[in-house]
Amino acid sequence: MAPSLQWIATGSLLHILCFILVCLYCLWHRKHPSSTILWIFLTWSFPVFGAILFVIFGVDRVTPRGQRKRAQNESLLRARNKTAADALPLAYWLASKDLQLDEQDHLINSMNRAMDTLASDFPFLAGNQLTPLVGGNETFPAMLDAIRGAKHHIHFQCFIIRNDTIARTFFNALAQKAREGVSVRILFDRFGSTHAALTGFFMRYRNIPNFEIQGWTQVNLLKRRFQINLRNHRKVLVVDGKIGFFGGINLDKVNLPAKSREAHRDYHFRASGPVVQQLQYAFLQDWYFMTNEPPERLLQEQFFPMHERTGKTPARLIPSGPAAEEHAIEDLFFMLSGMANEQLLLVTPYFVPSPALIAALRAAALRGVDVHVMLPEYNNHFYAGWAARAFFTELLQAGVRIFLRHPPFIHAKAMIVDSATVTVGTANWDLRSLRLNYETNLLAYDESFADQLKQHLLDDEAQSREIHLAGWEARPKWNRLLENACALLSPVL
Repeated sequence: MAPSLQWIATGSLLHILCFILVCLYCLWHRKHPSSTILWIFLTWSFPVFGAILFVIFGVDRVTPRGQRKRAQNESLLRARNKTAADALPLAYWLASKDLQLDEQDHLINSMNRAMDTLASDFPFLAGNQLTPLVGGNETFPAMLDAIRGAKHHIHFQCFIIRNDTIARTFFNALAQKAREGVSVRILFDRFGSTHAALTGFFMRYRNIPNFEIQGWTQVNLLKRRFQINLRNHRKVLVVDGKIGFFGGINLDKVNLPAKSREAHRDYHFRASGPVVQQLQYAFLQDWYFMTNEPPERLLQEQFFPMHERTGKTPARLIPSGPAAEEHAIEDLFFMLSGMANEQLLLVTPYFVPSPALIAALRAAALRGVDVHVMLPEYNNHFYAGWAARAFFTELLQAGVRIFLRHPPFIHAKAMIVDSATVTVGTANWDLRSLRLNYETNLLAYDESFADQLKQHLLDDEAQSREIHLAGWEARPKWNRLLENACALLSPVL
């Protein structure tokens, strides 16, 4: 056989083998039908290259070895339970028992019972104060003030850290506190913070006493883990176990204005009260997973100080991730949509929801609920922006109002139901946040906090253009082709 024919035969056999392996994987590990069909099509249509794409982006299952995250969480919980049973119980448990949500509203208590099943480690706690912070101009100074006032420890977790002036300002402040004797732990996502990692940013701070930096990854060929598609999207800062920050803002200069552009529009939140202990515990779960630092060092009383009521907001953390049996945040969004009676306000930068969530929004609007969905007019990921538009027609037909926020790009994530129930945090309304990323949202029930946040949403709506069904259906035909083509990628966006 001629050499060229041998190469063709070898390549064909390799292509067929890759195709069979991908098919067997998809059929053995149950995936969404549209995702399965997409990967089978790509693997067959693009020999070898399609299979490589599948390995990088399609292997999102938490393998038995990947179940270590869940096992680590359970191990830390057992250690916490043992500590709570000792003579000097953790303040975390005391707060959980003493500050449970009062009986207030039938719907929120129904939601609370459901969340008890999905996030039993994070009960509803009363007595919190939550303060919205809009953009980097409000968020960064507040976080830096808290860091500079730290006395015992600082725990910081972020998805994107750039090698820029913002990150350097924060890390220099953190390093200074470490030199003063404050314990500093930093956890960053290796995928989201690739720029900083490749440019050597973190290496500058590696040898500072009391300063620990850990990258989050589930890619380790030595341990037979290759899950580049599973990322830690959380952004949390906890100072002395008393003050917490969370939300959508990364350490990135796009969050501050410059001469050539406006800052991204985003929401972050300052928290005080017992719910800070839940932010603390969620951070320590992730830290324990990556470092195996002994539980007795992580579950010390200084990390979980007693909290007095600092406000009137009952709240609980809803962590979610692929290591969990349930999709807690997706279920939360679905149930909140179903319990809305009067109004539902939603803002998210990425809107590629599951069919169930589309049905929930449509059902709410058809019941007469005033449903508002606000998205950026121009998305920083063009394919995600076009994919979102593929859902507009069926939402508009049901009576959902859609607003496209004019630039600058809006990166905020928030949902308000009936002027009292709020969920905010890191999760977007796309399949990546709902199924693949490790996310942290907070569920709160307070009219005052909801009113503050609602005003920001309405301000952003005032800077938006509303989409109407008649005008939308008259858009150019090529727009529909591009929308539907991008929507085909929704299982992997």
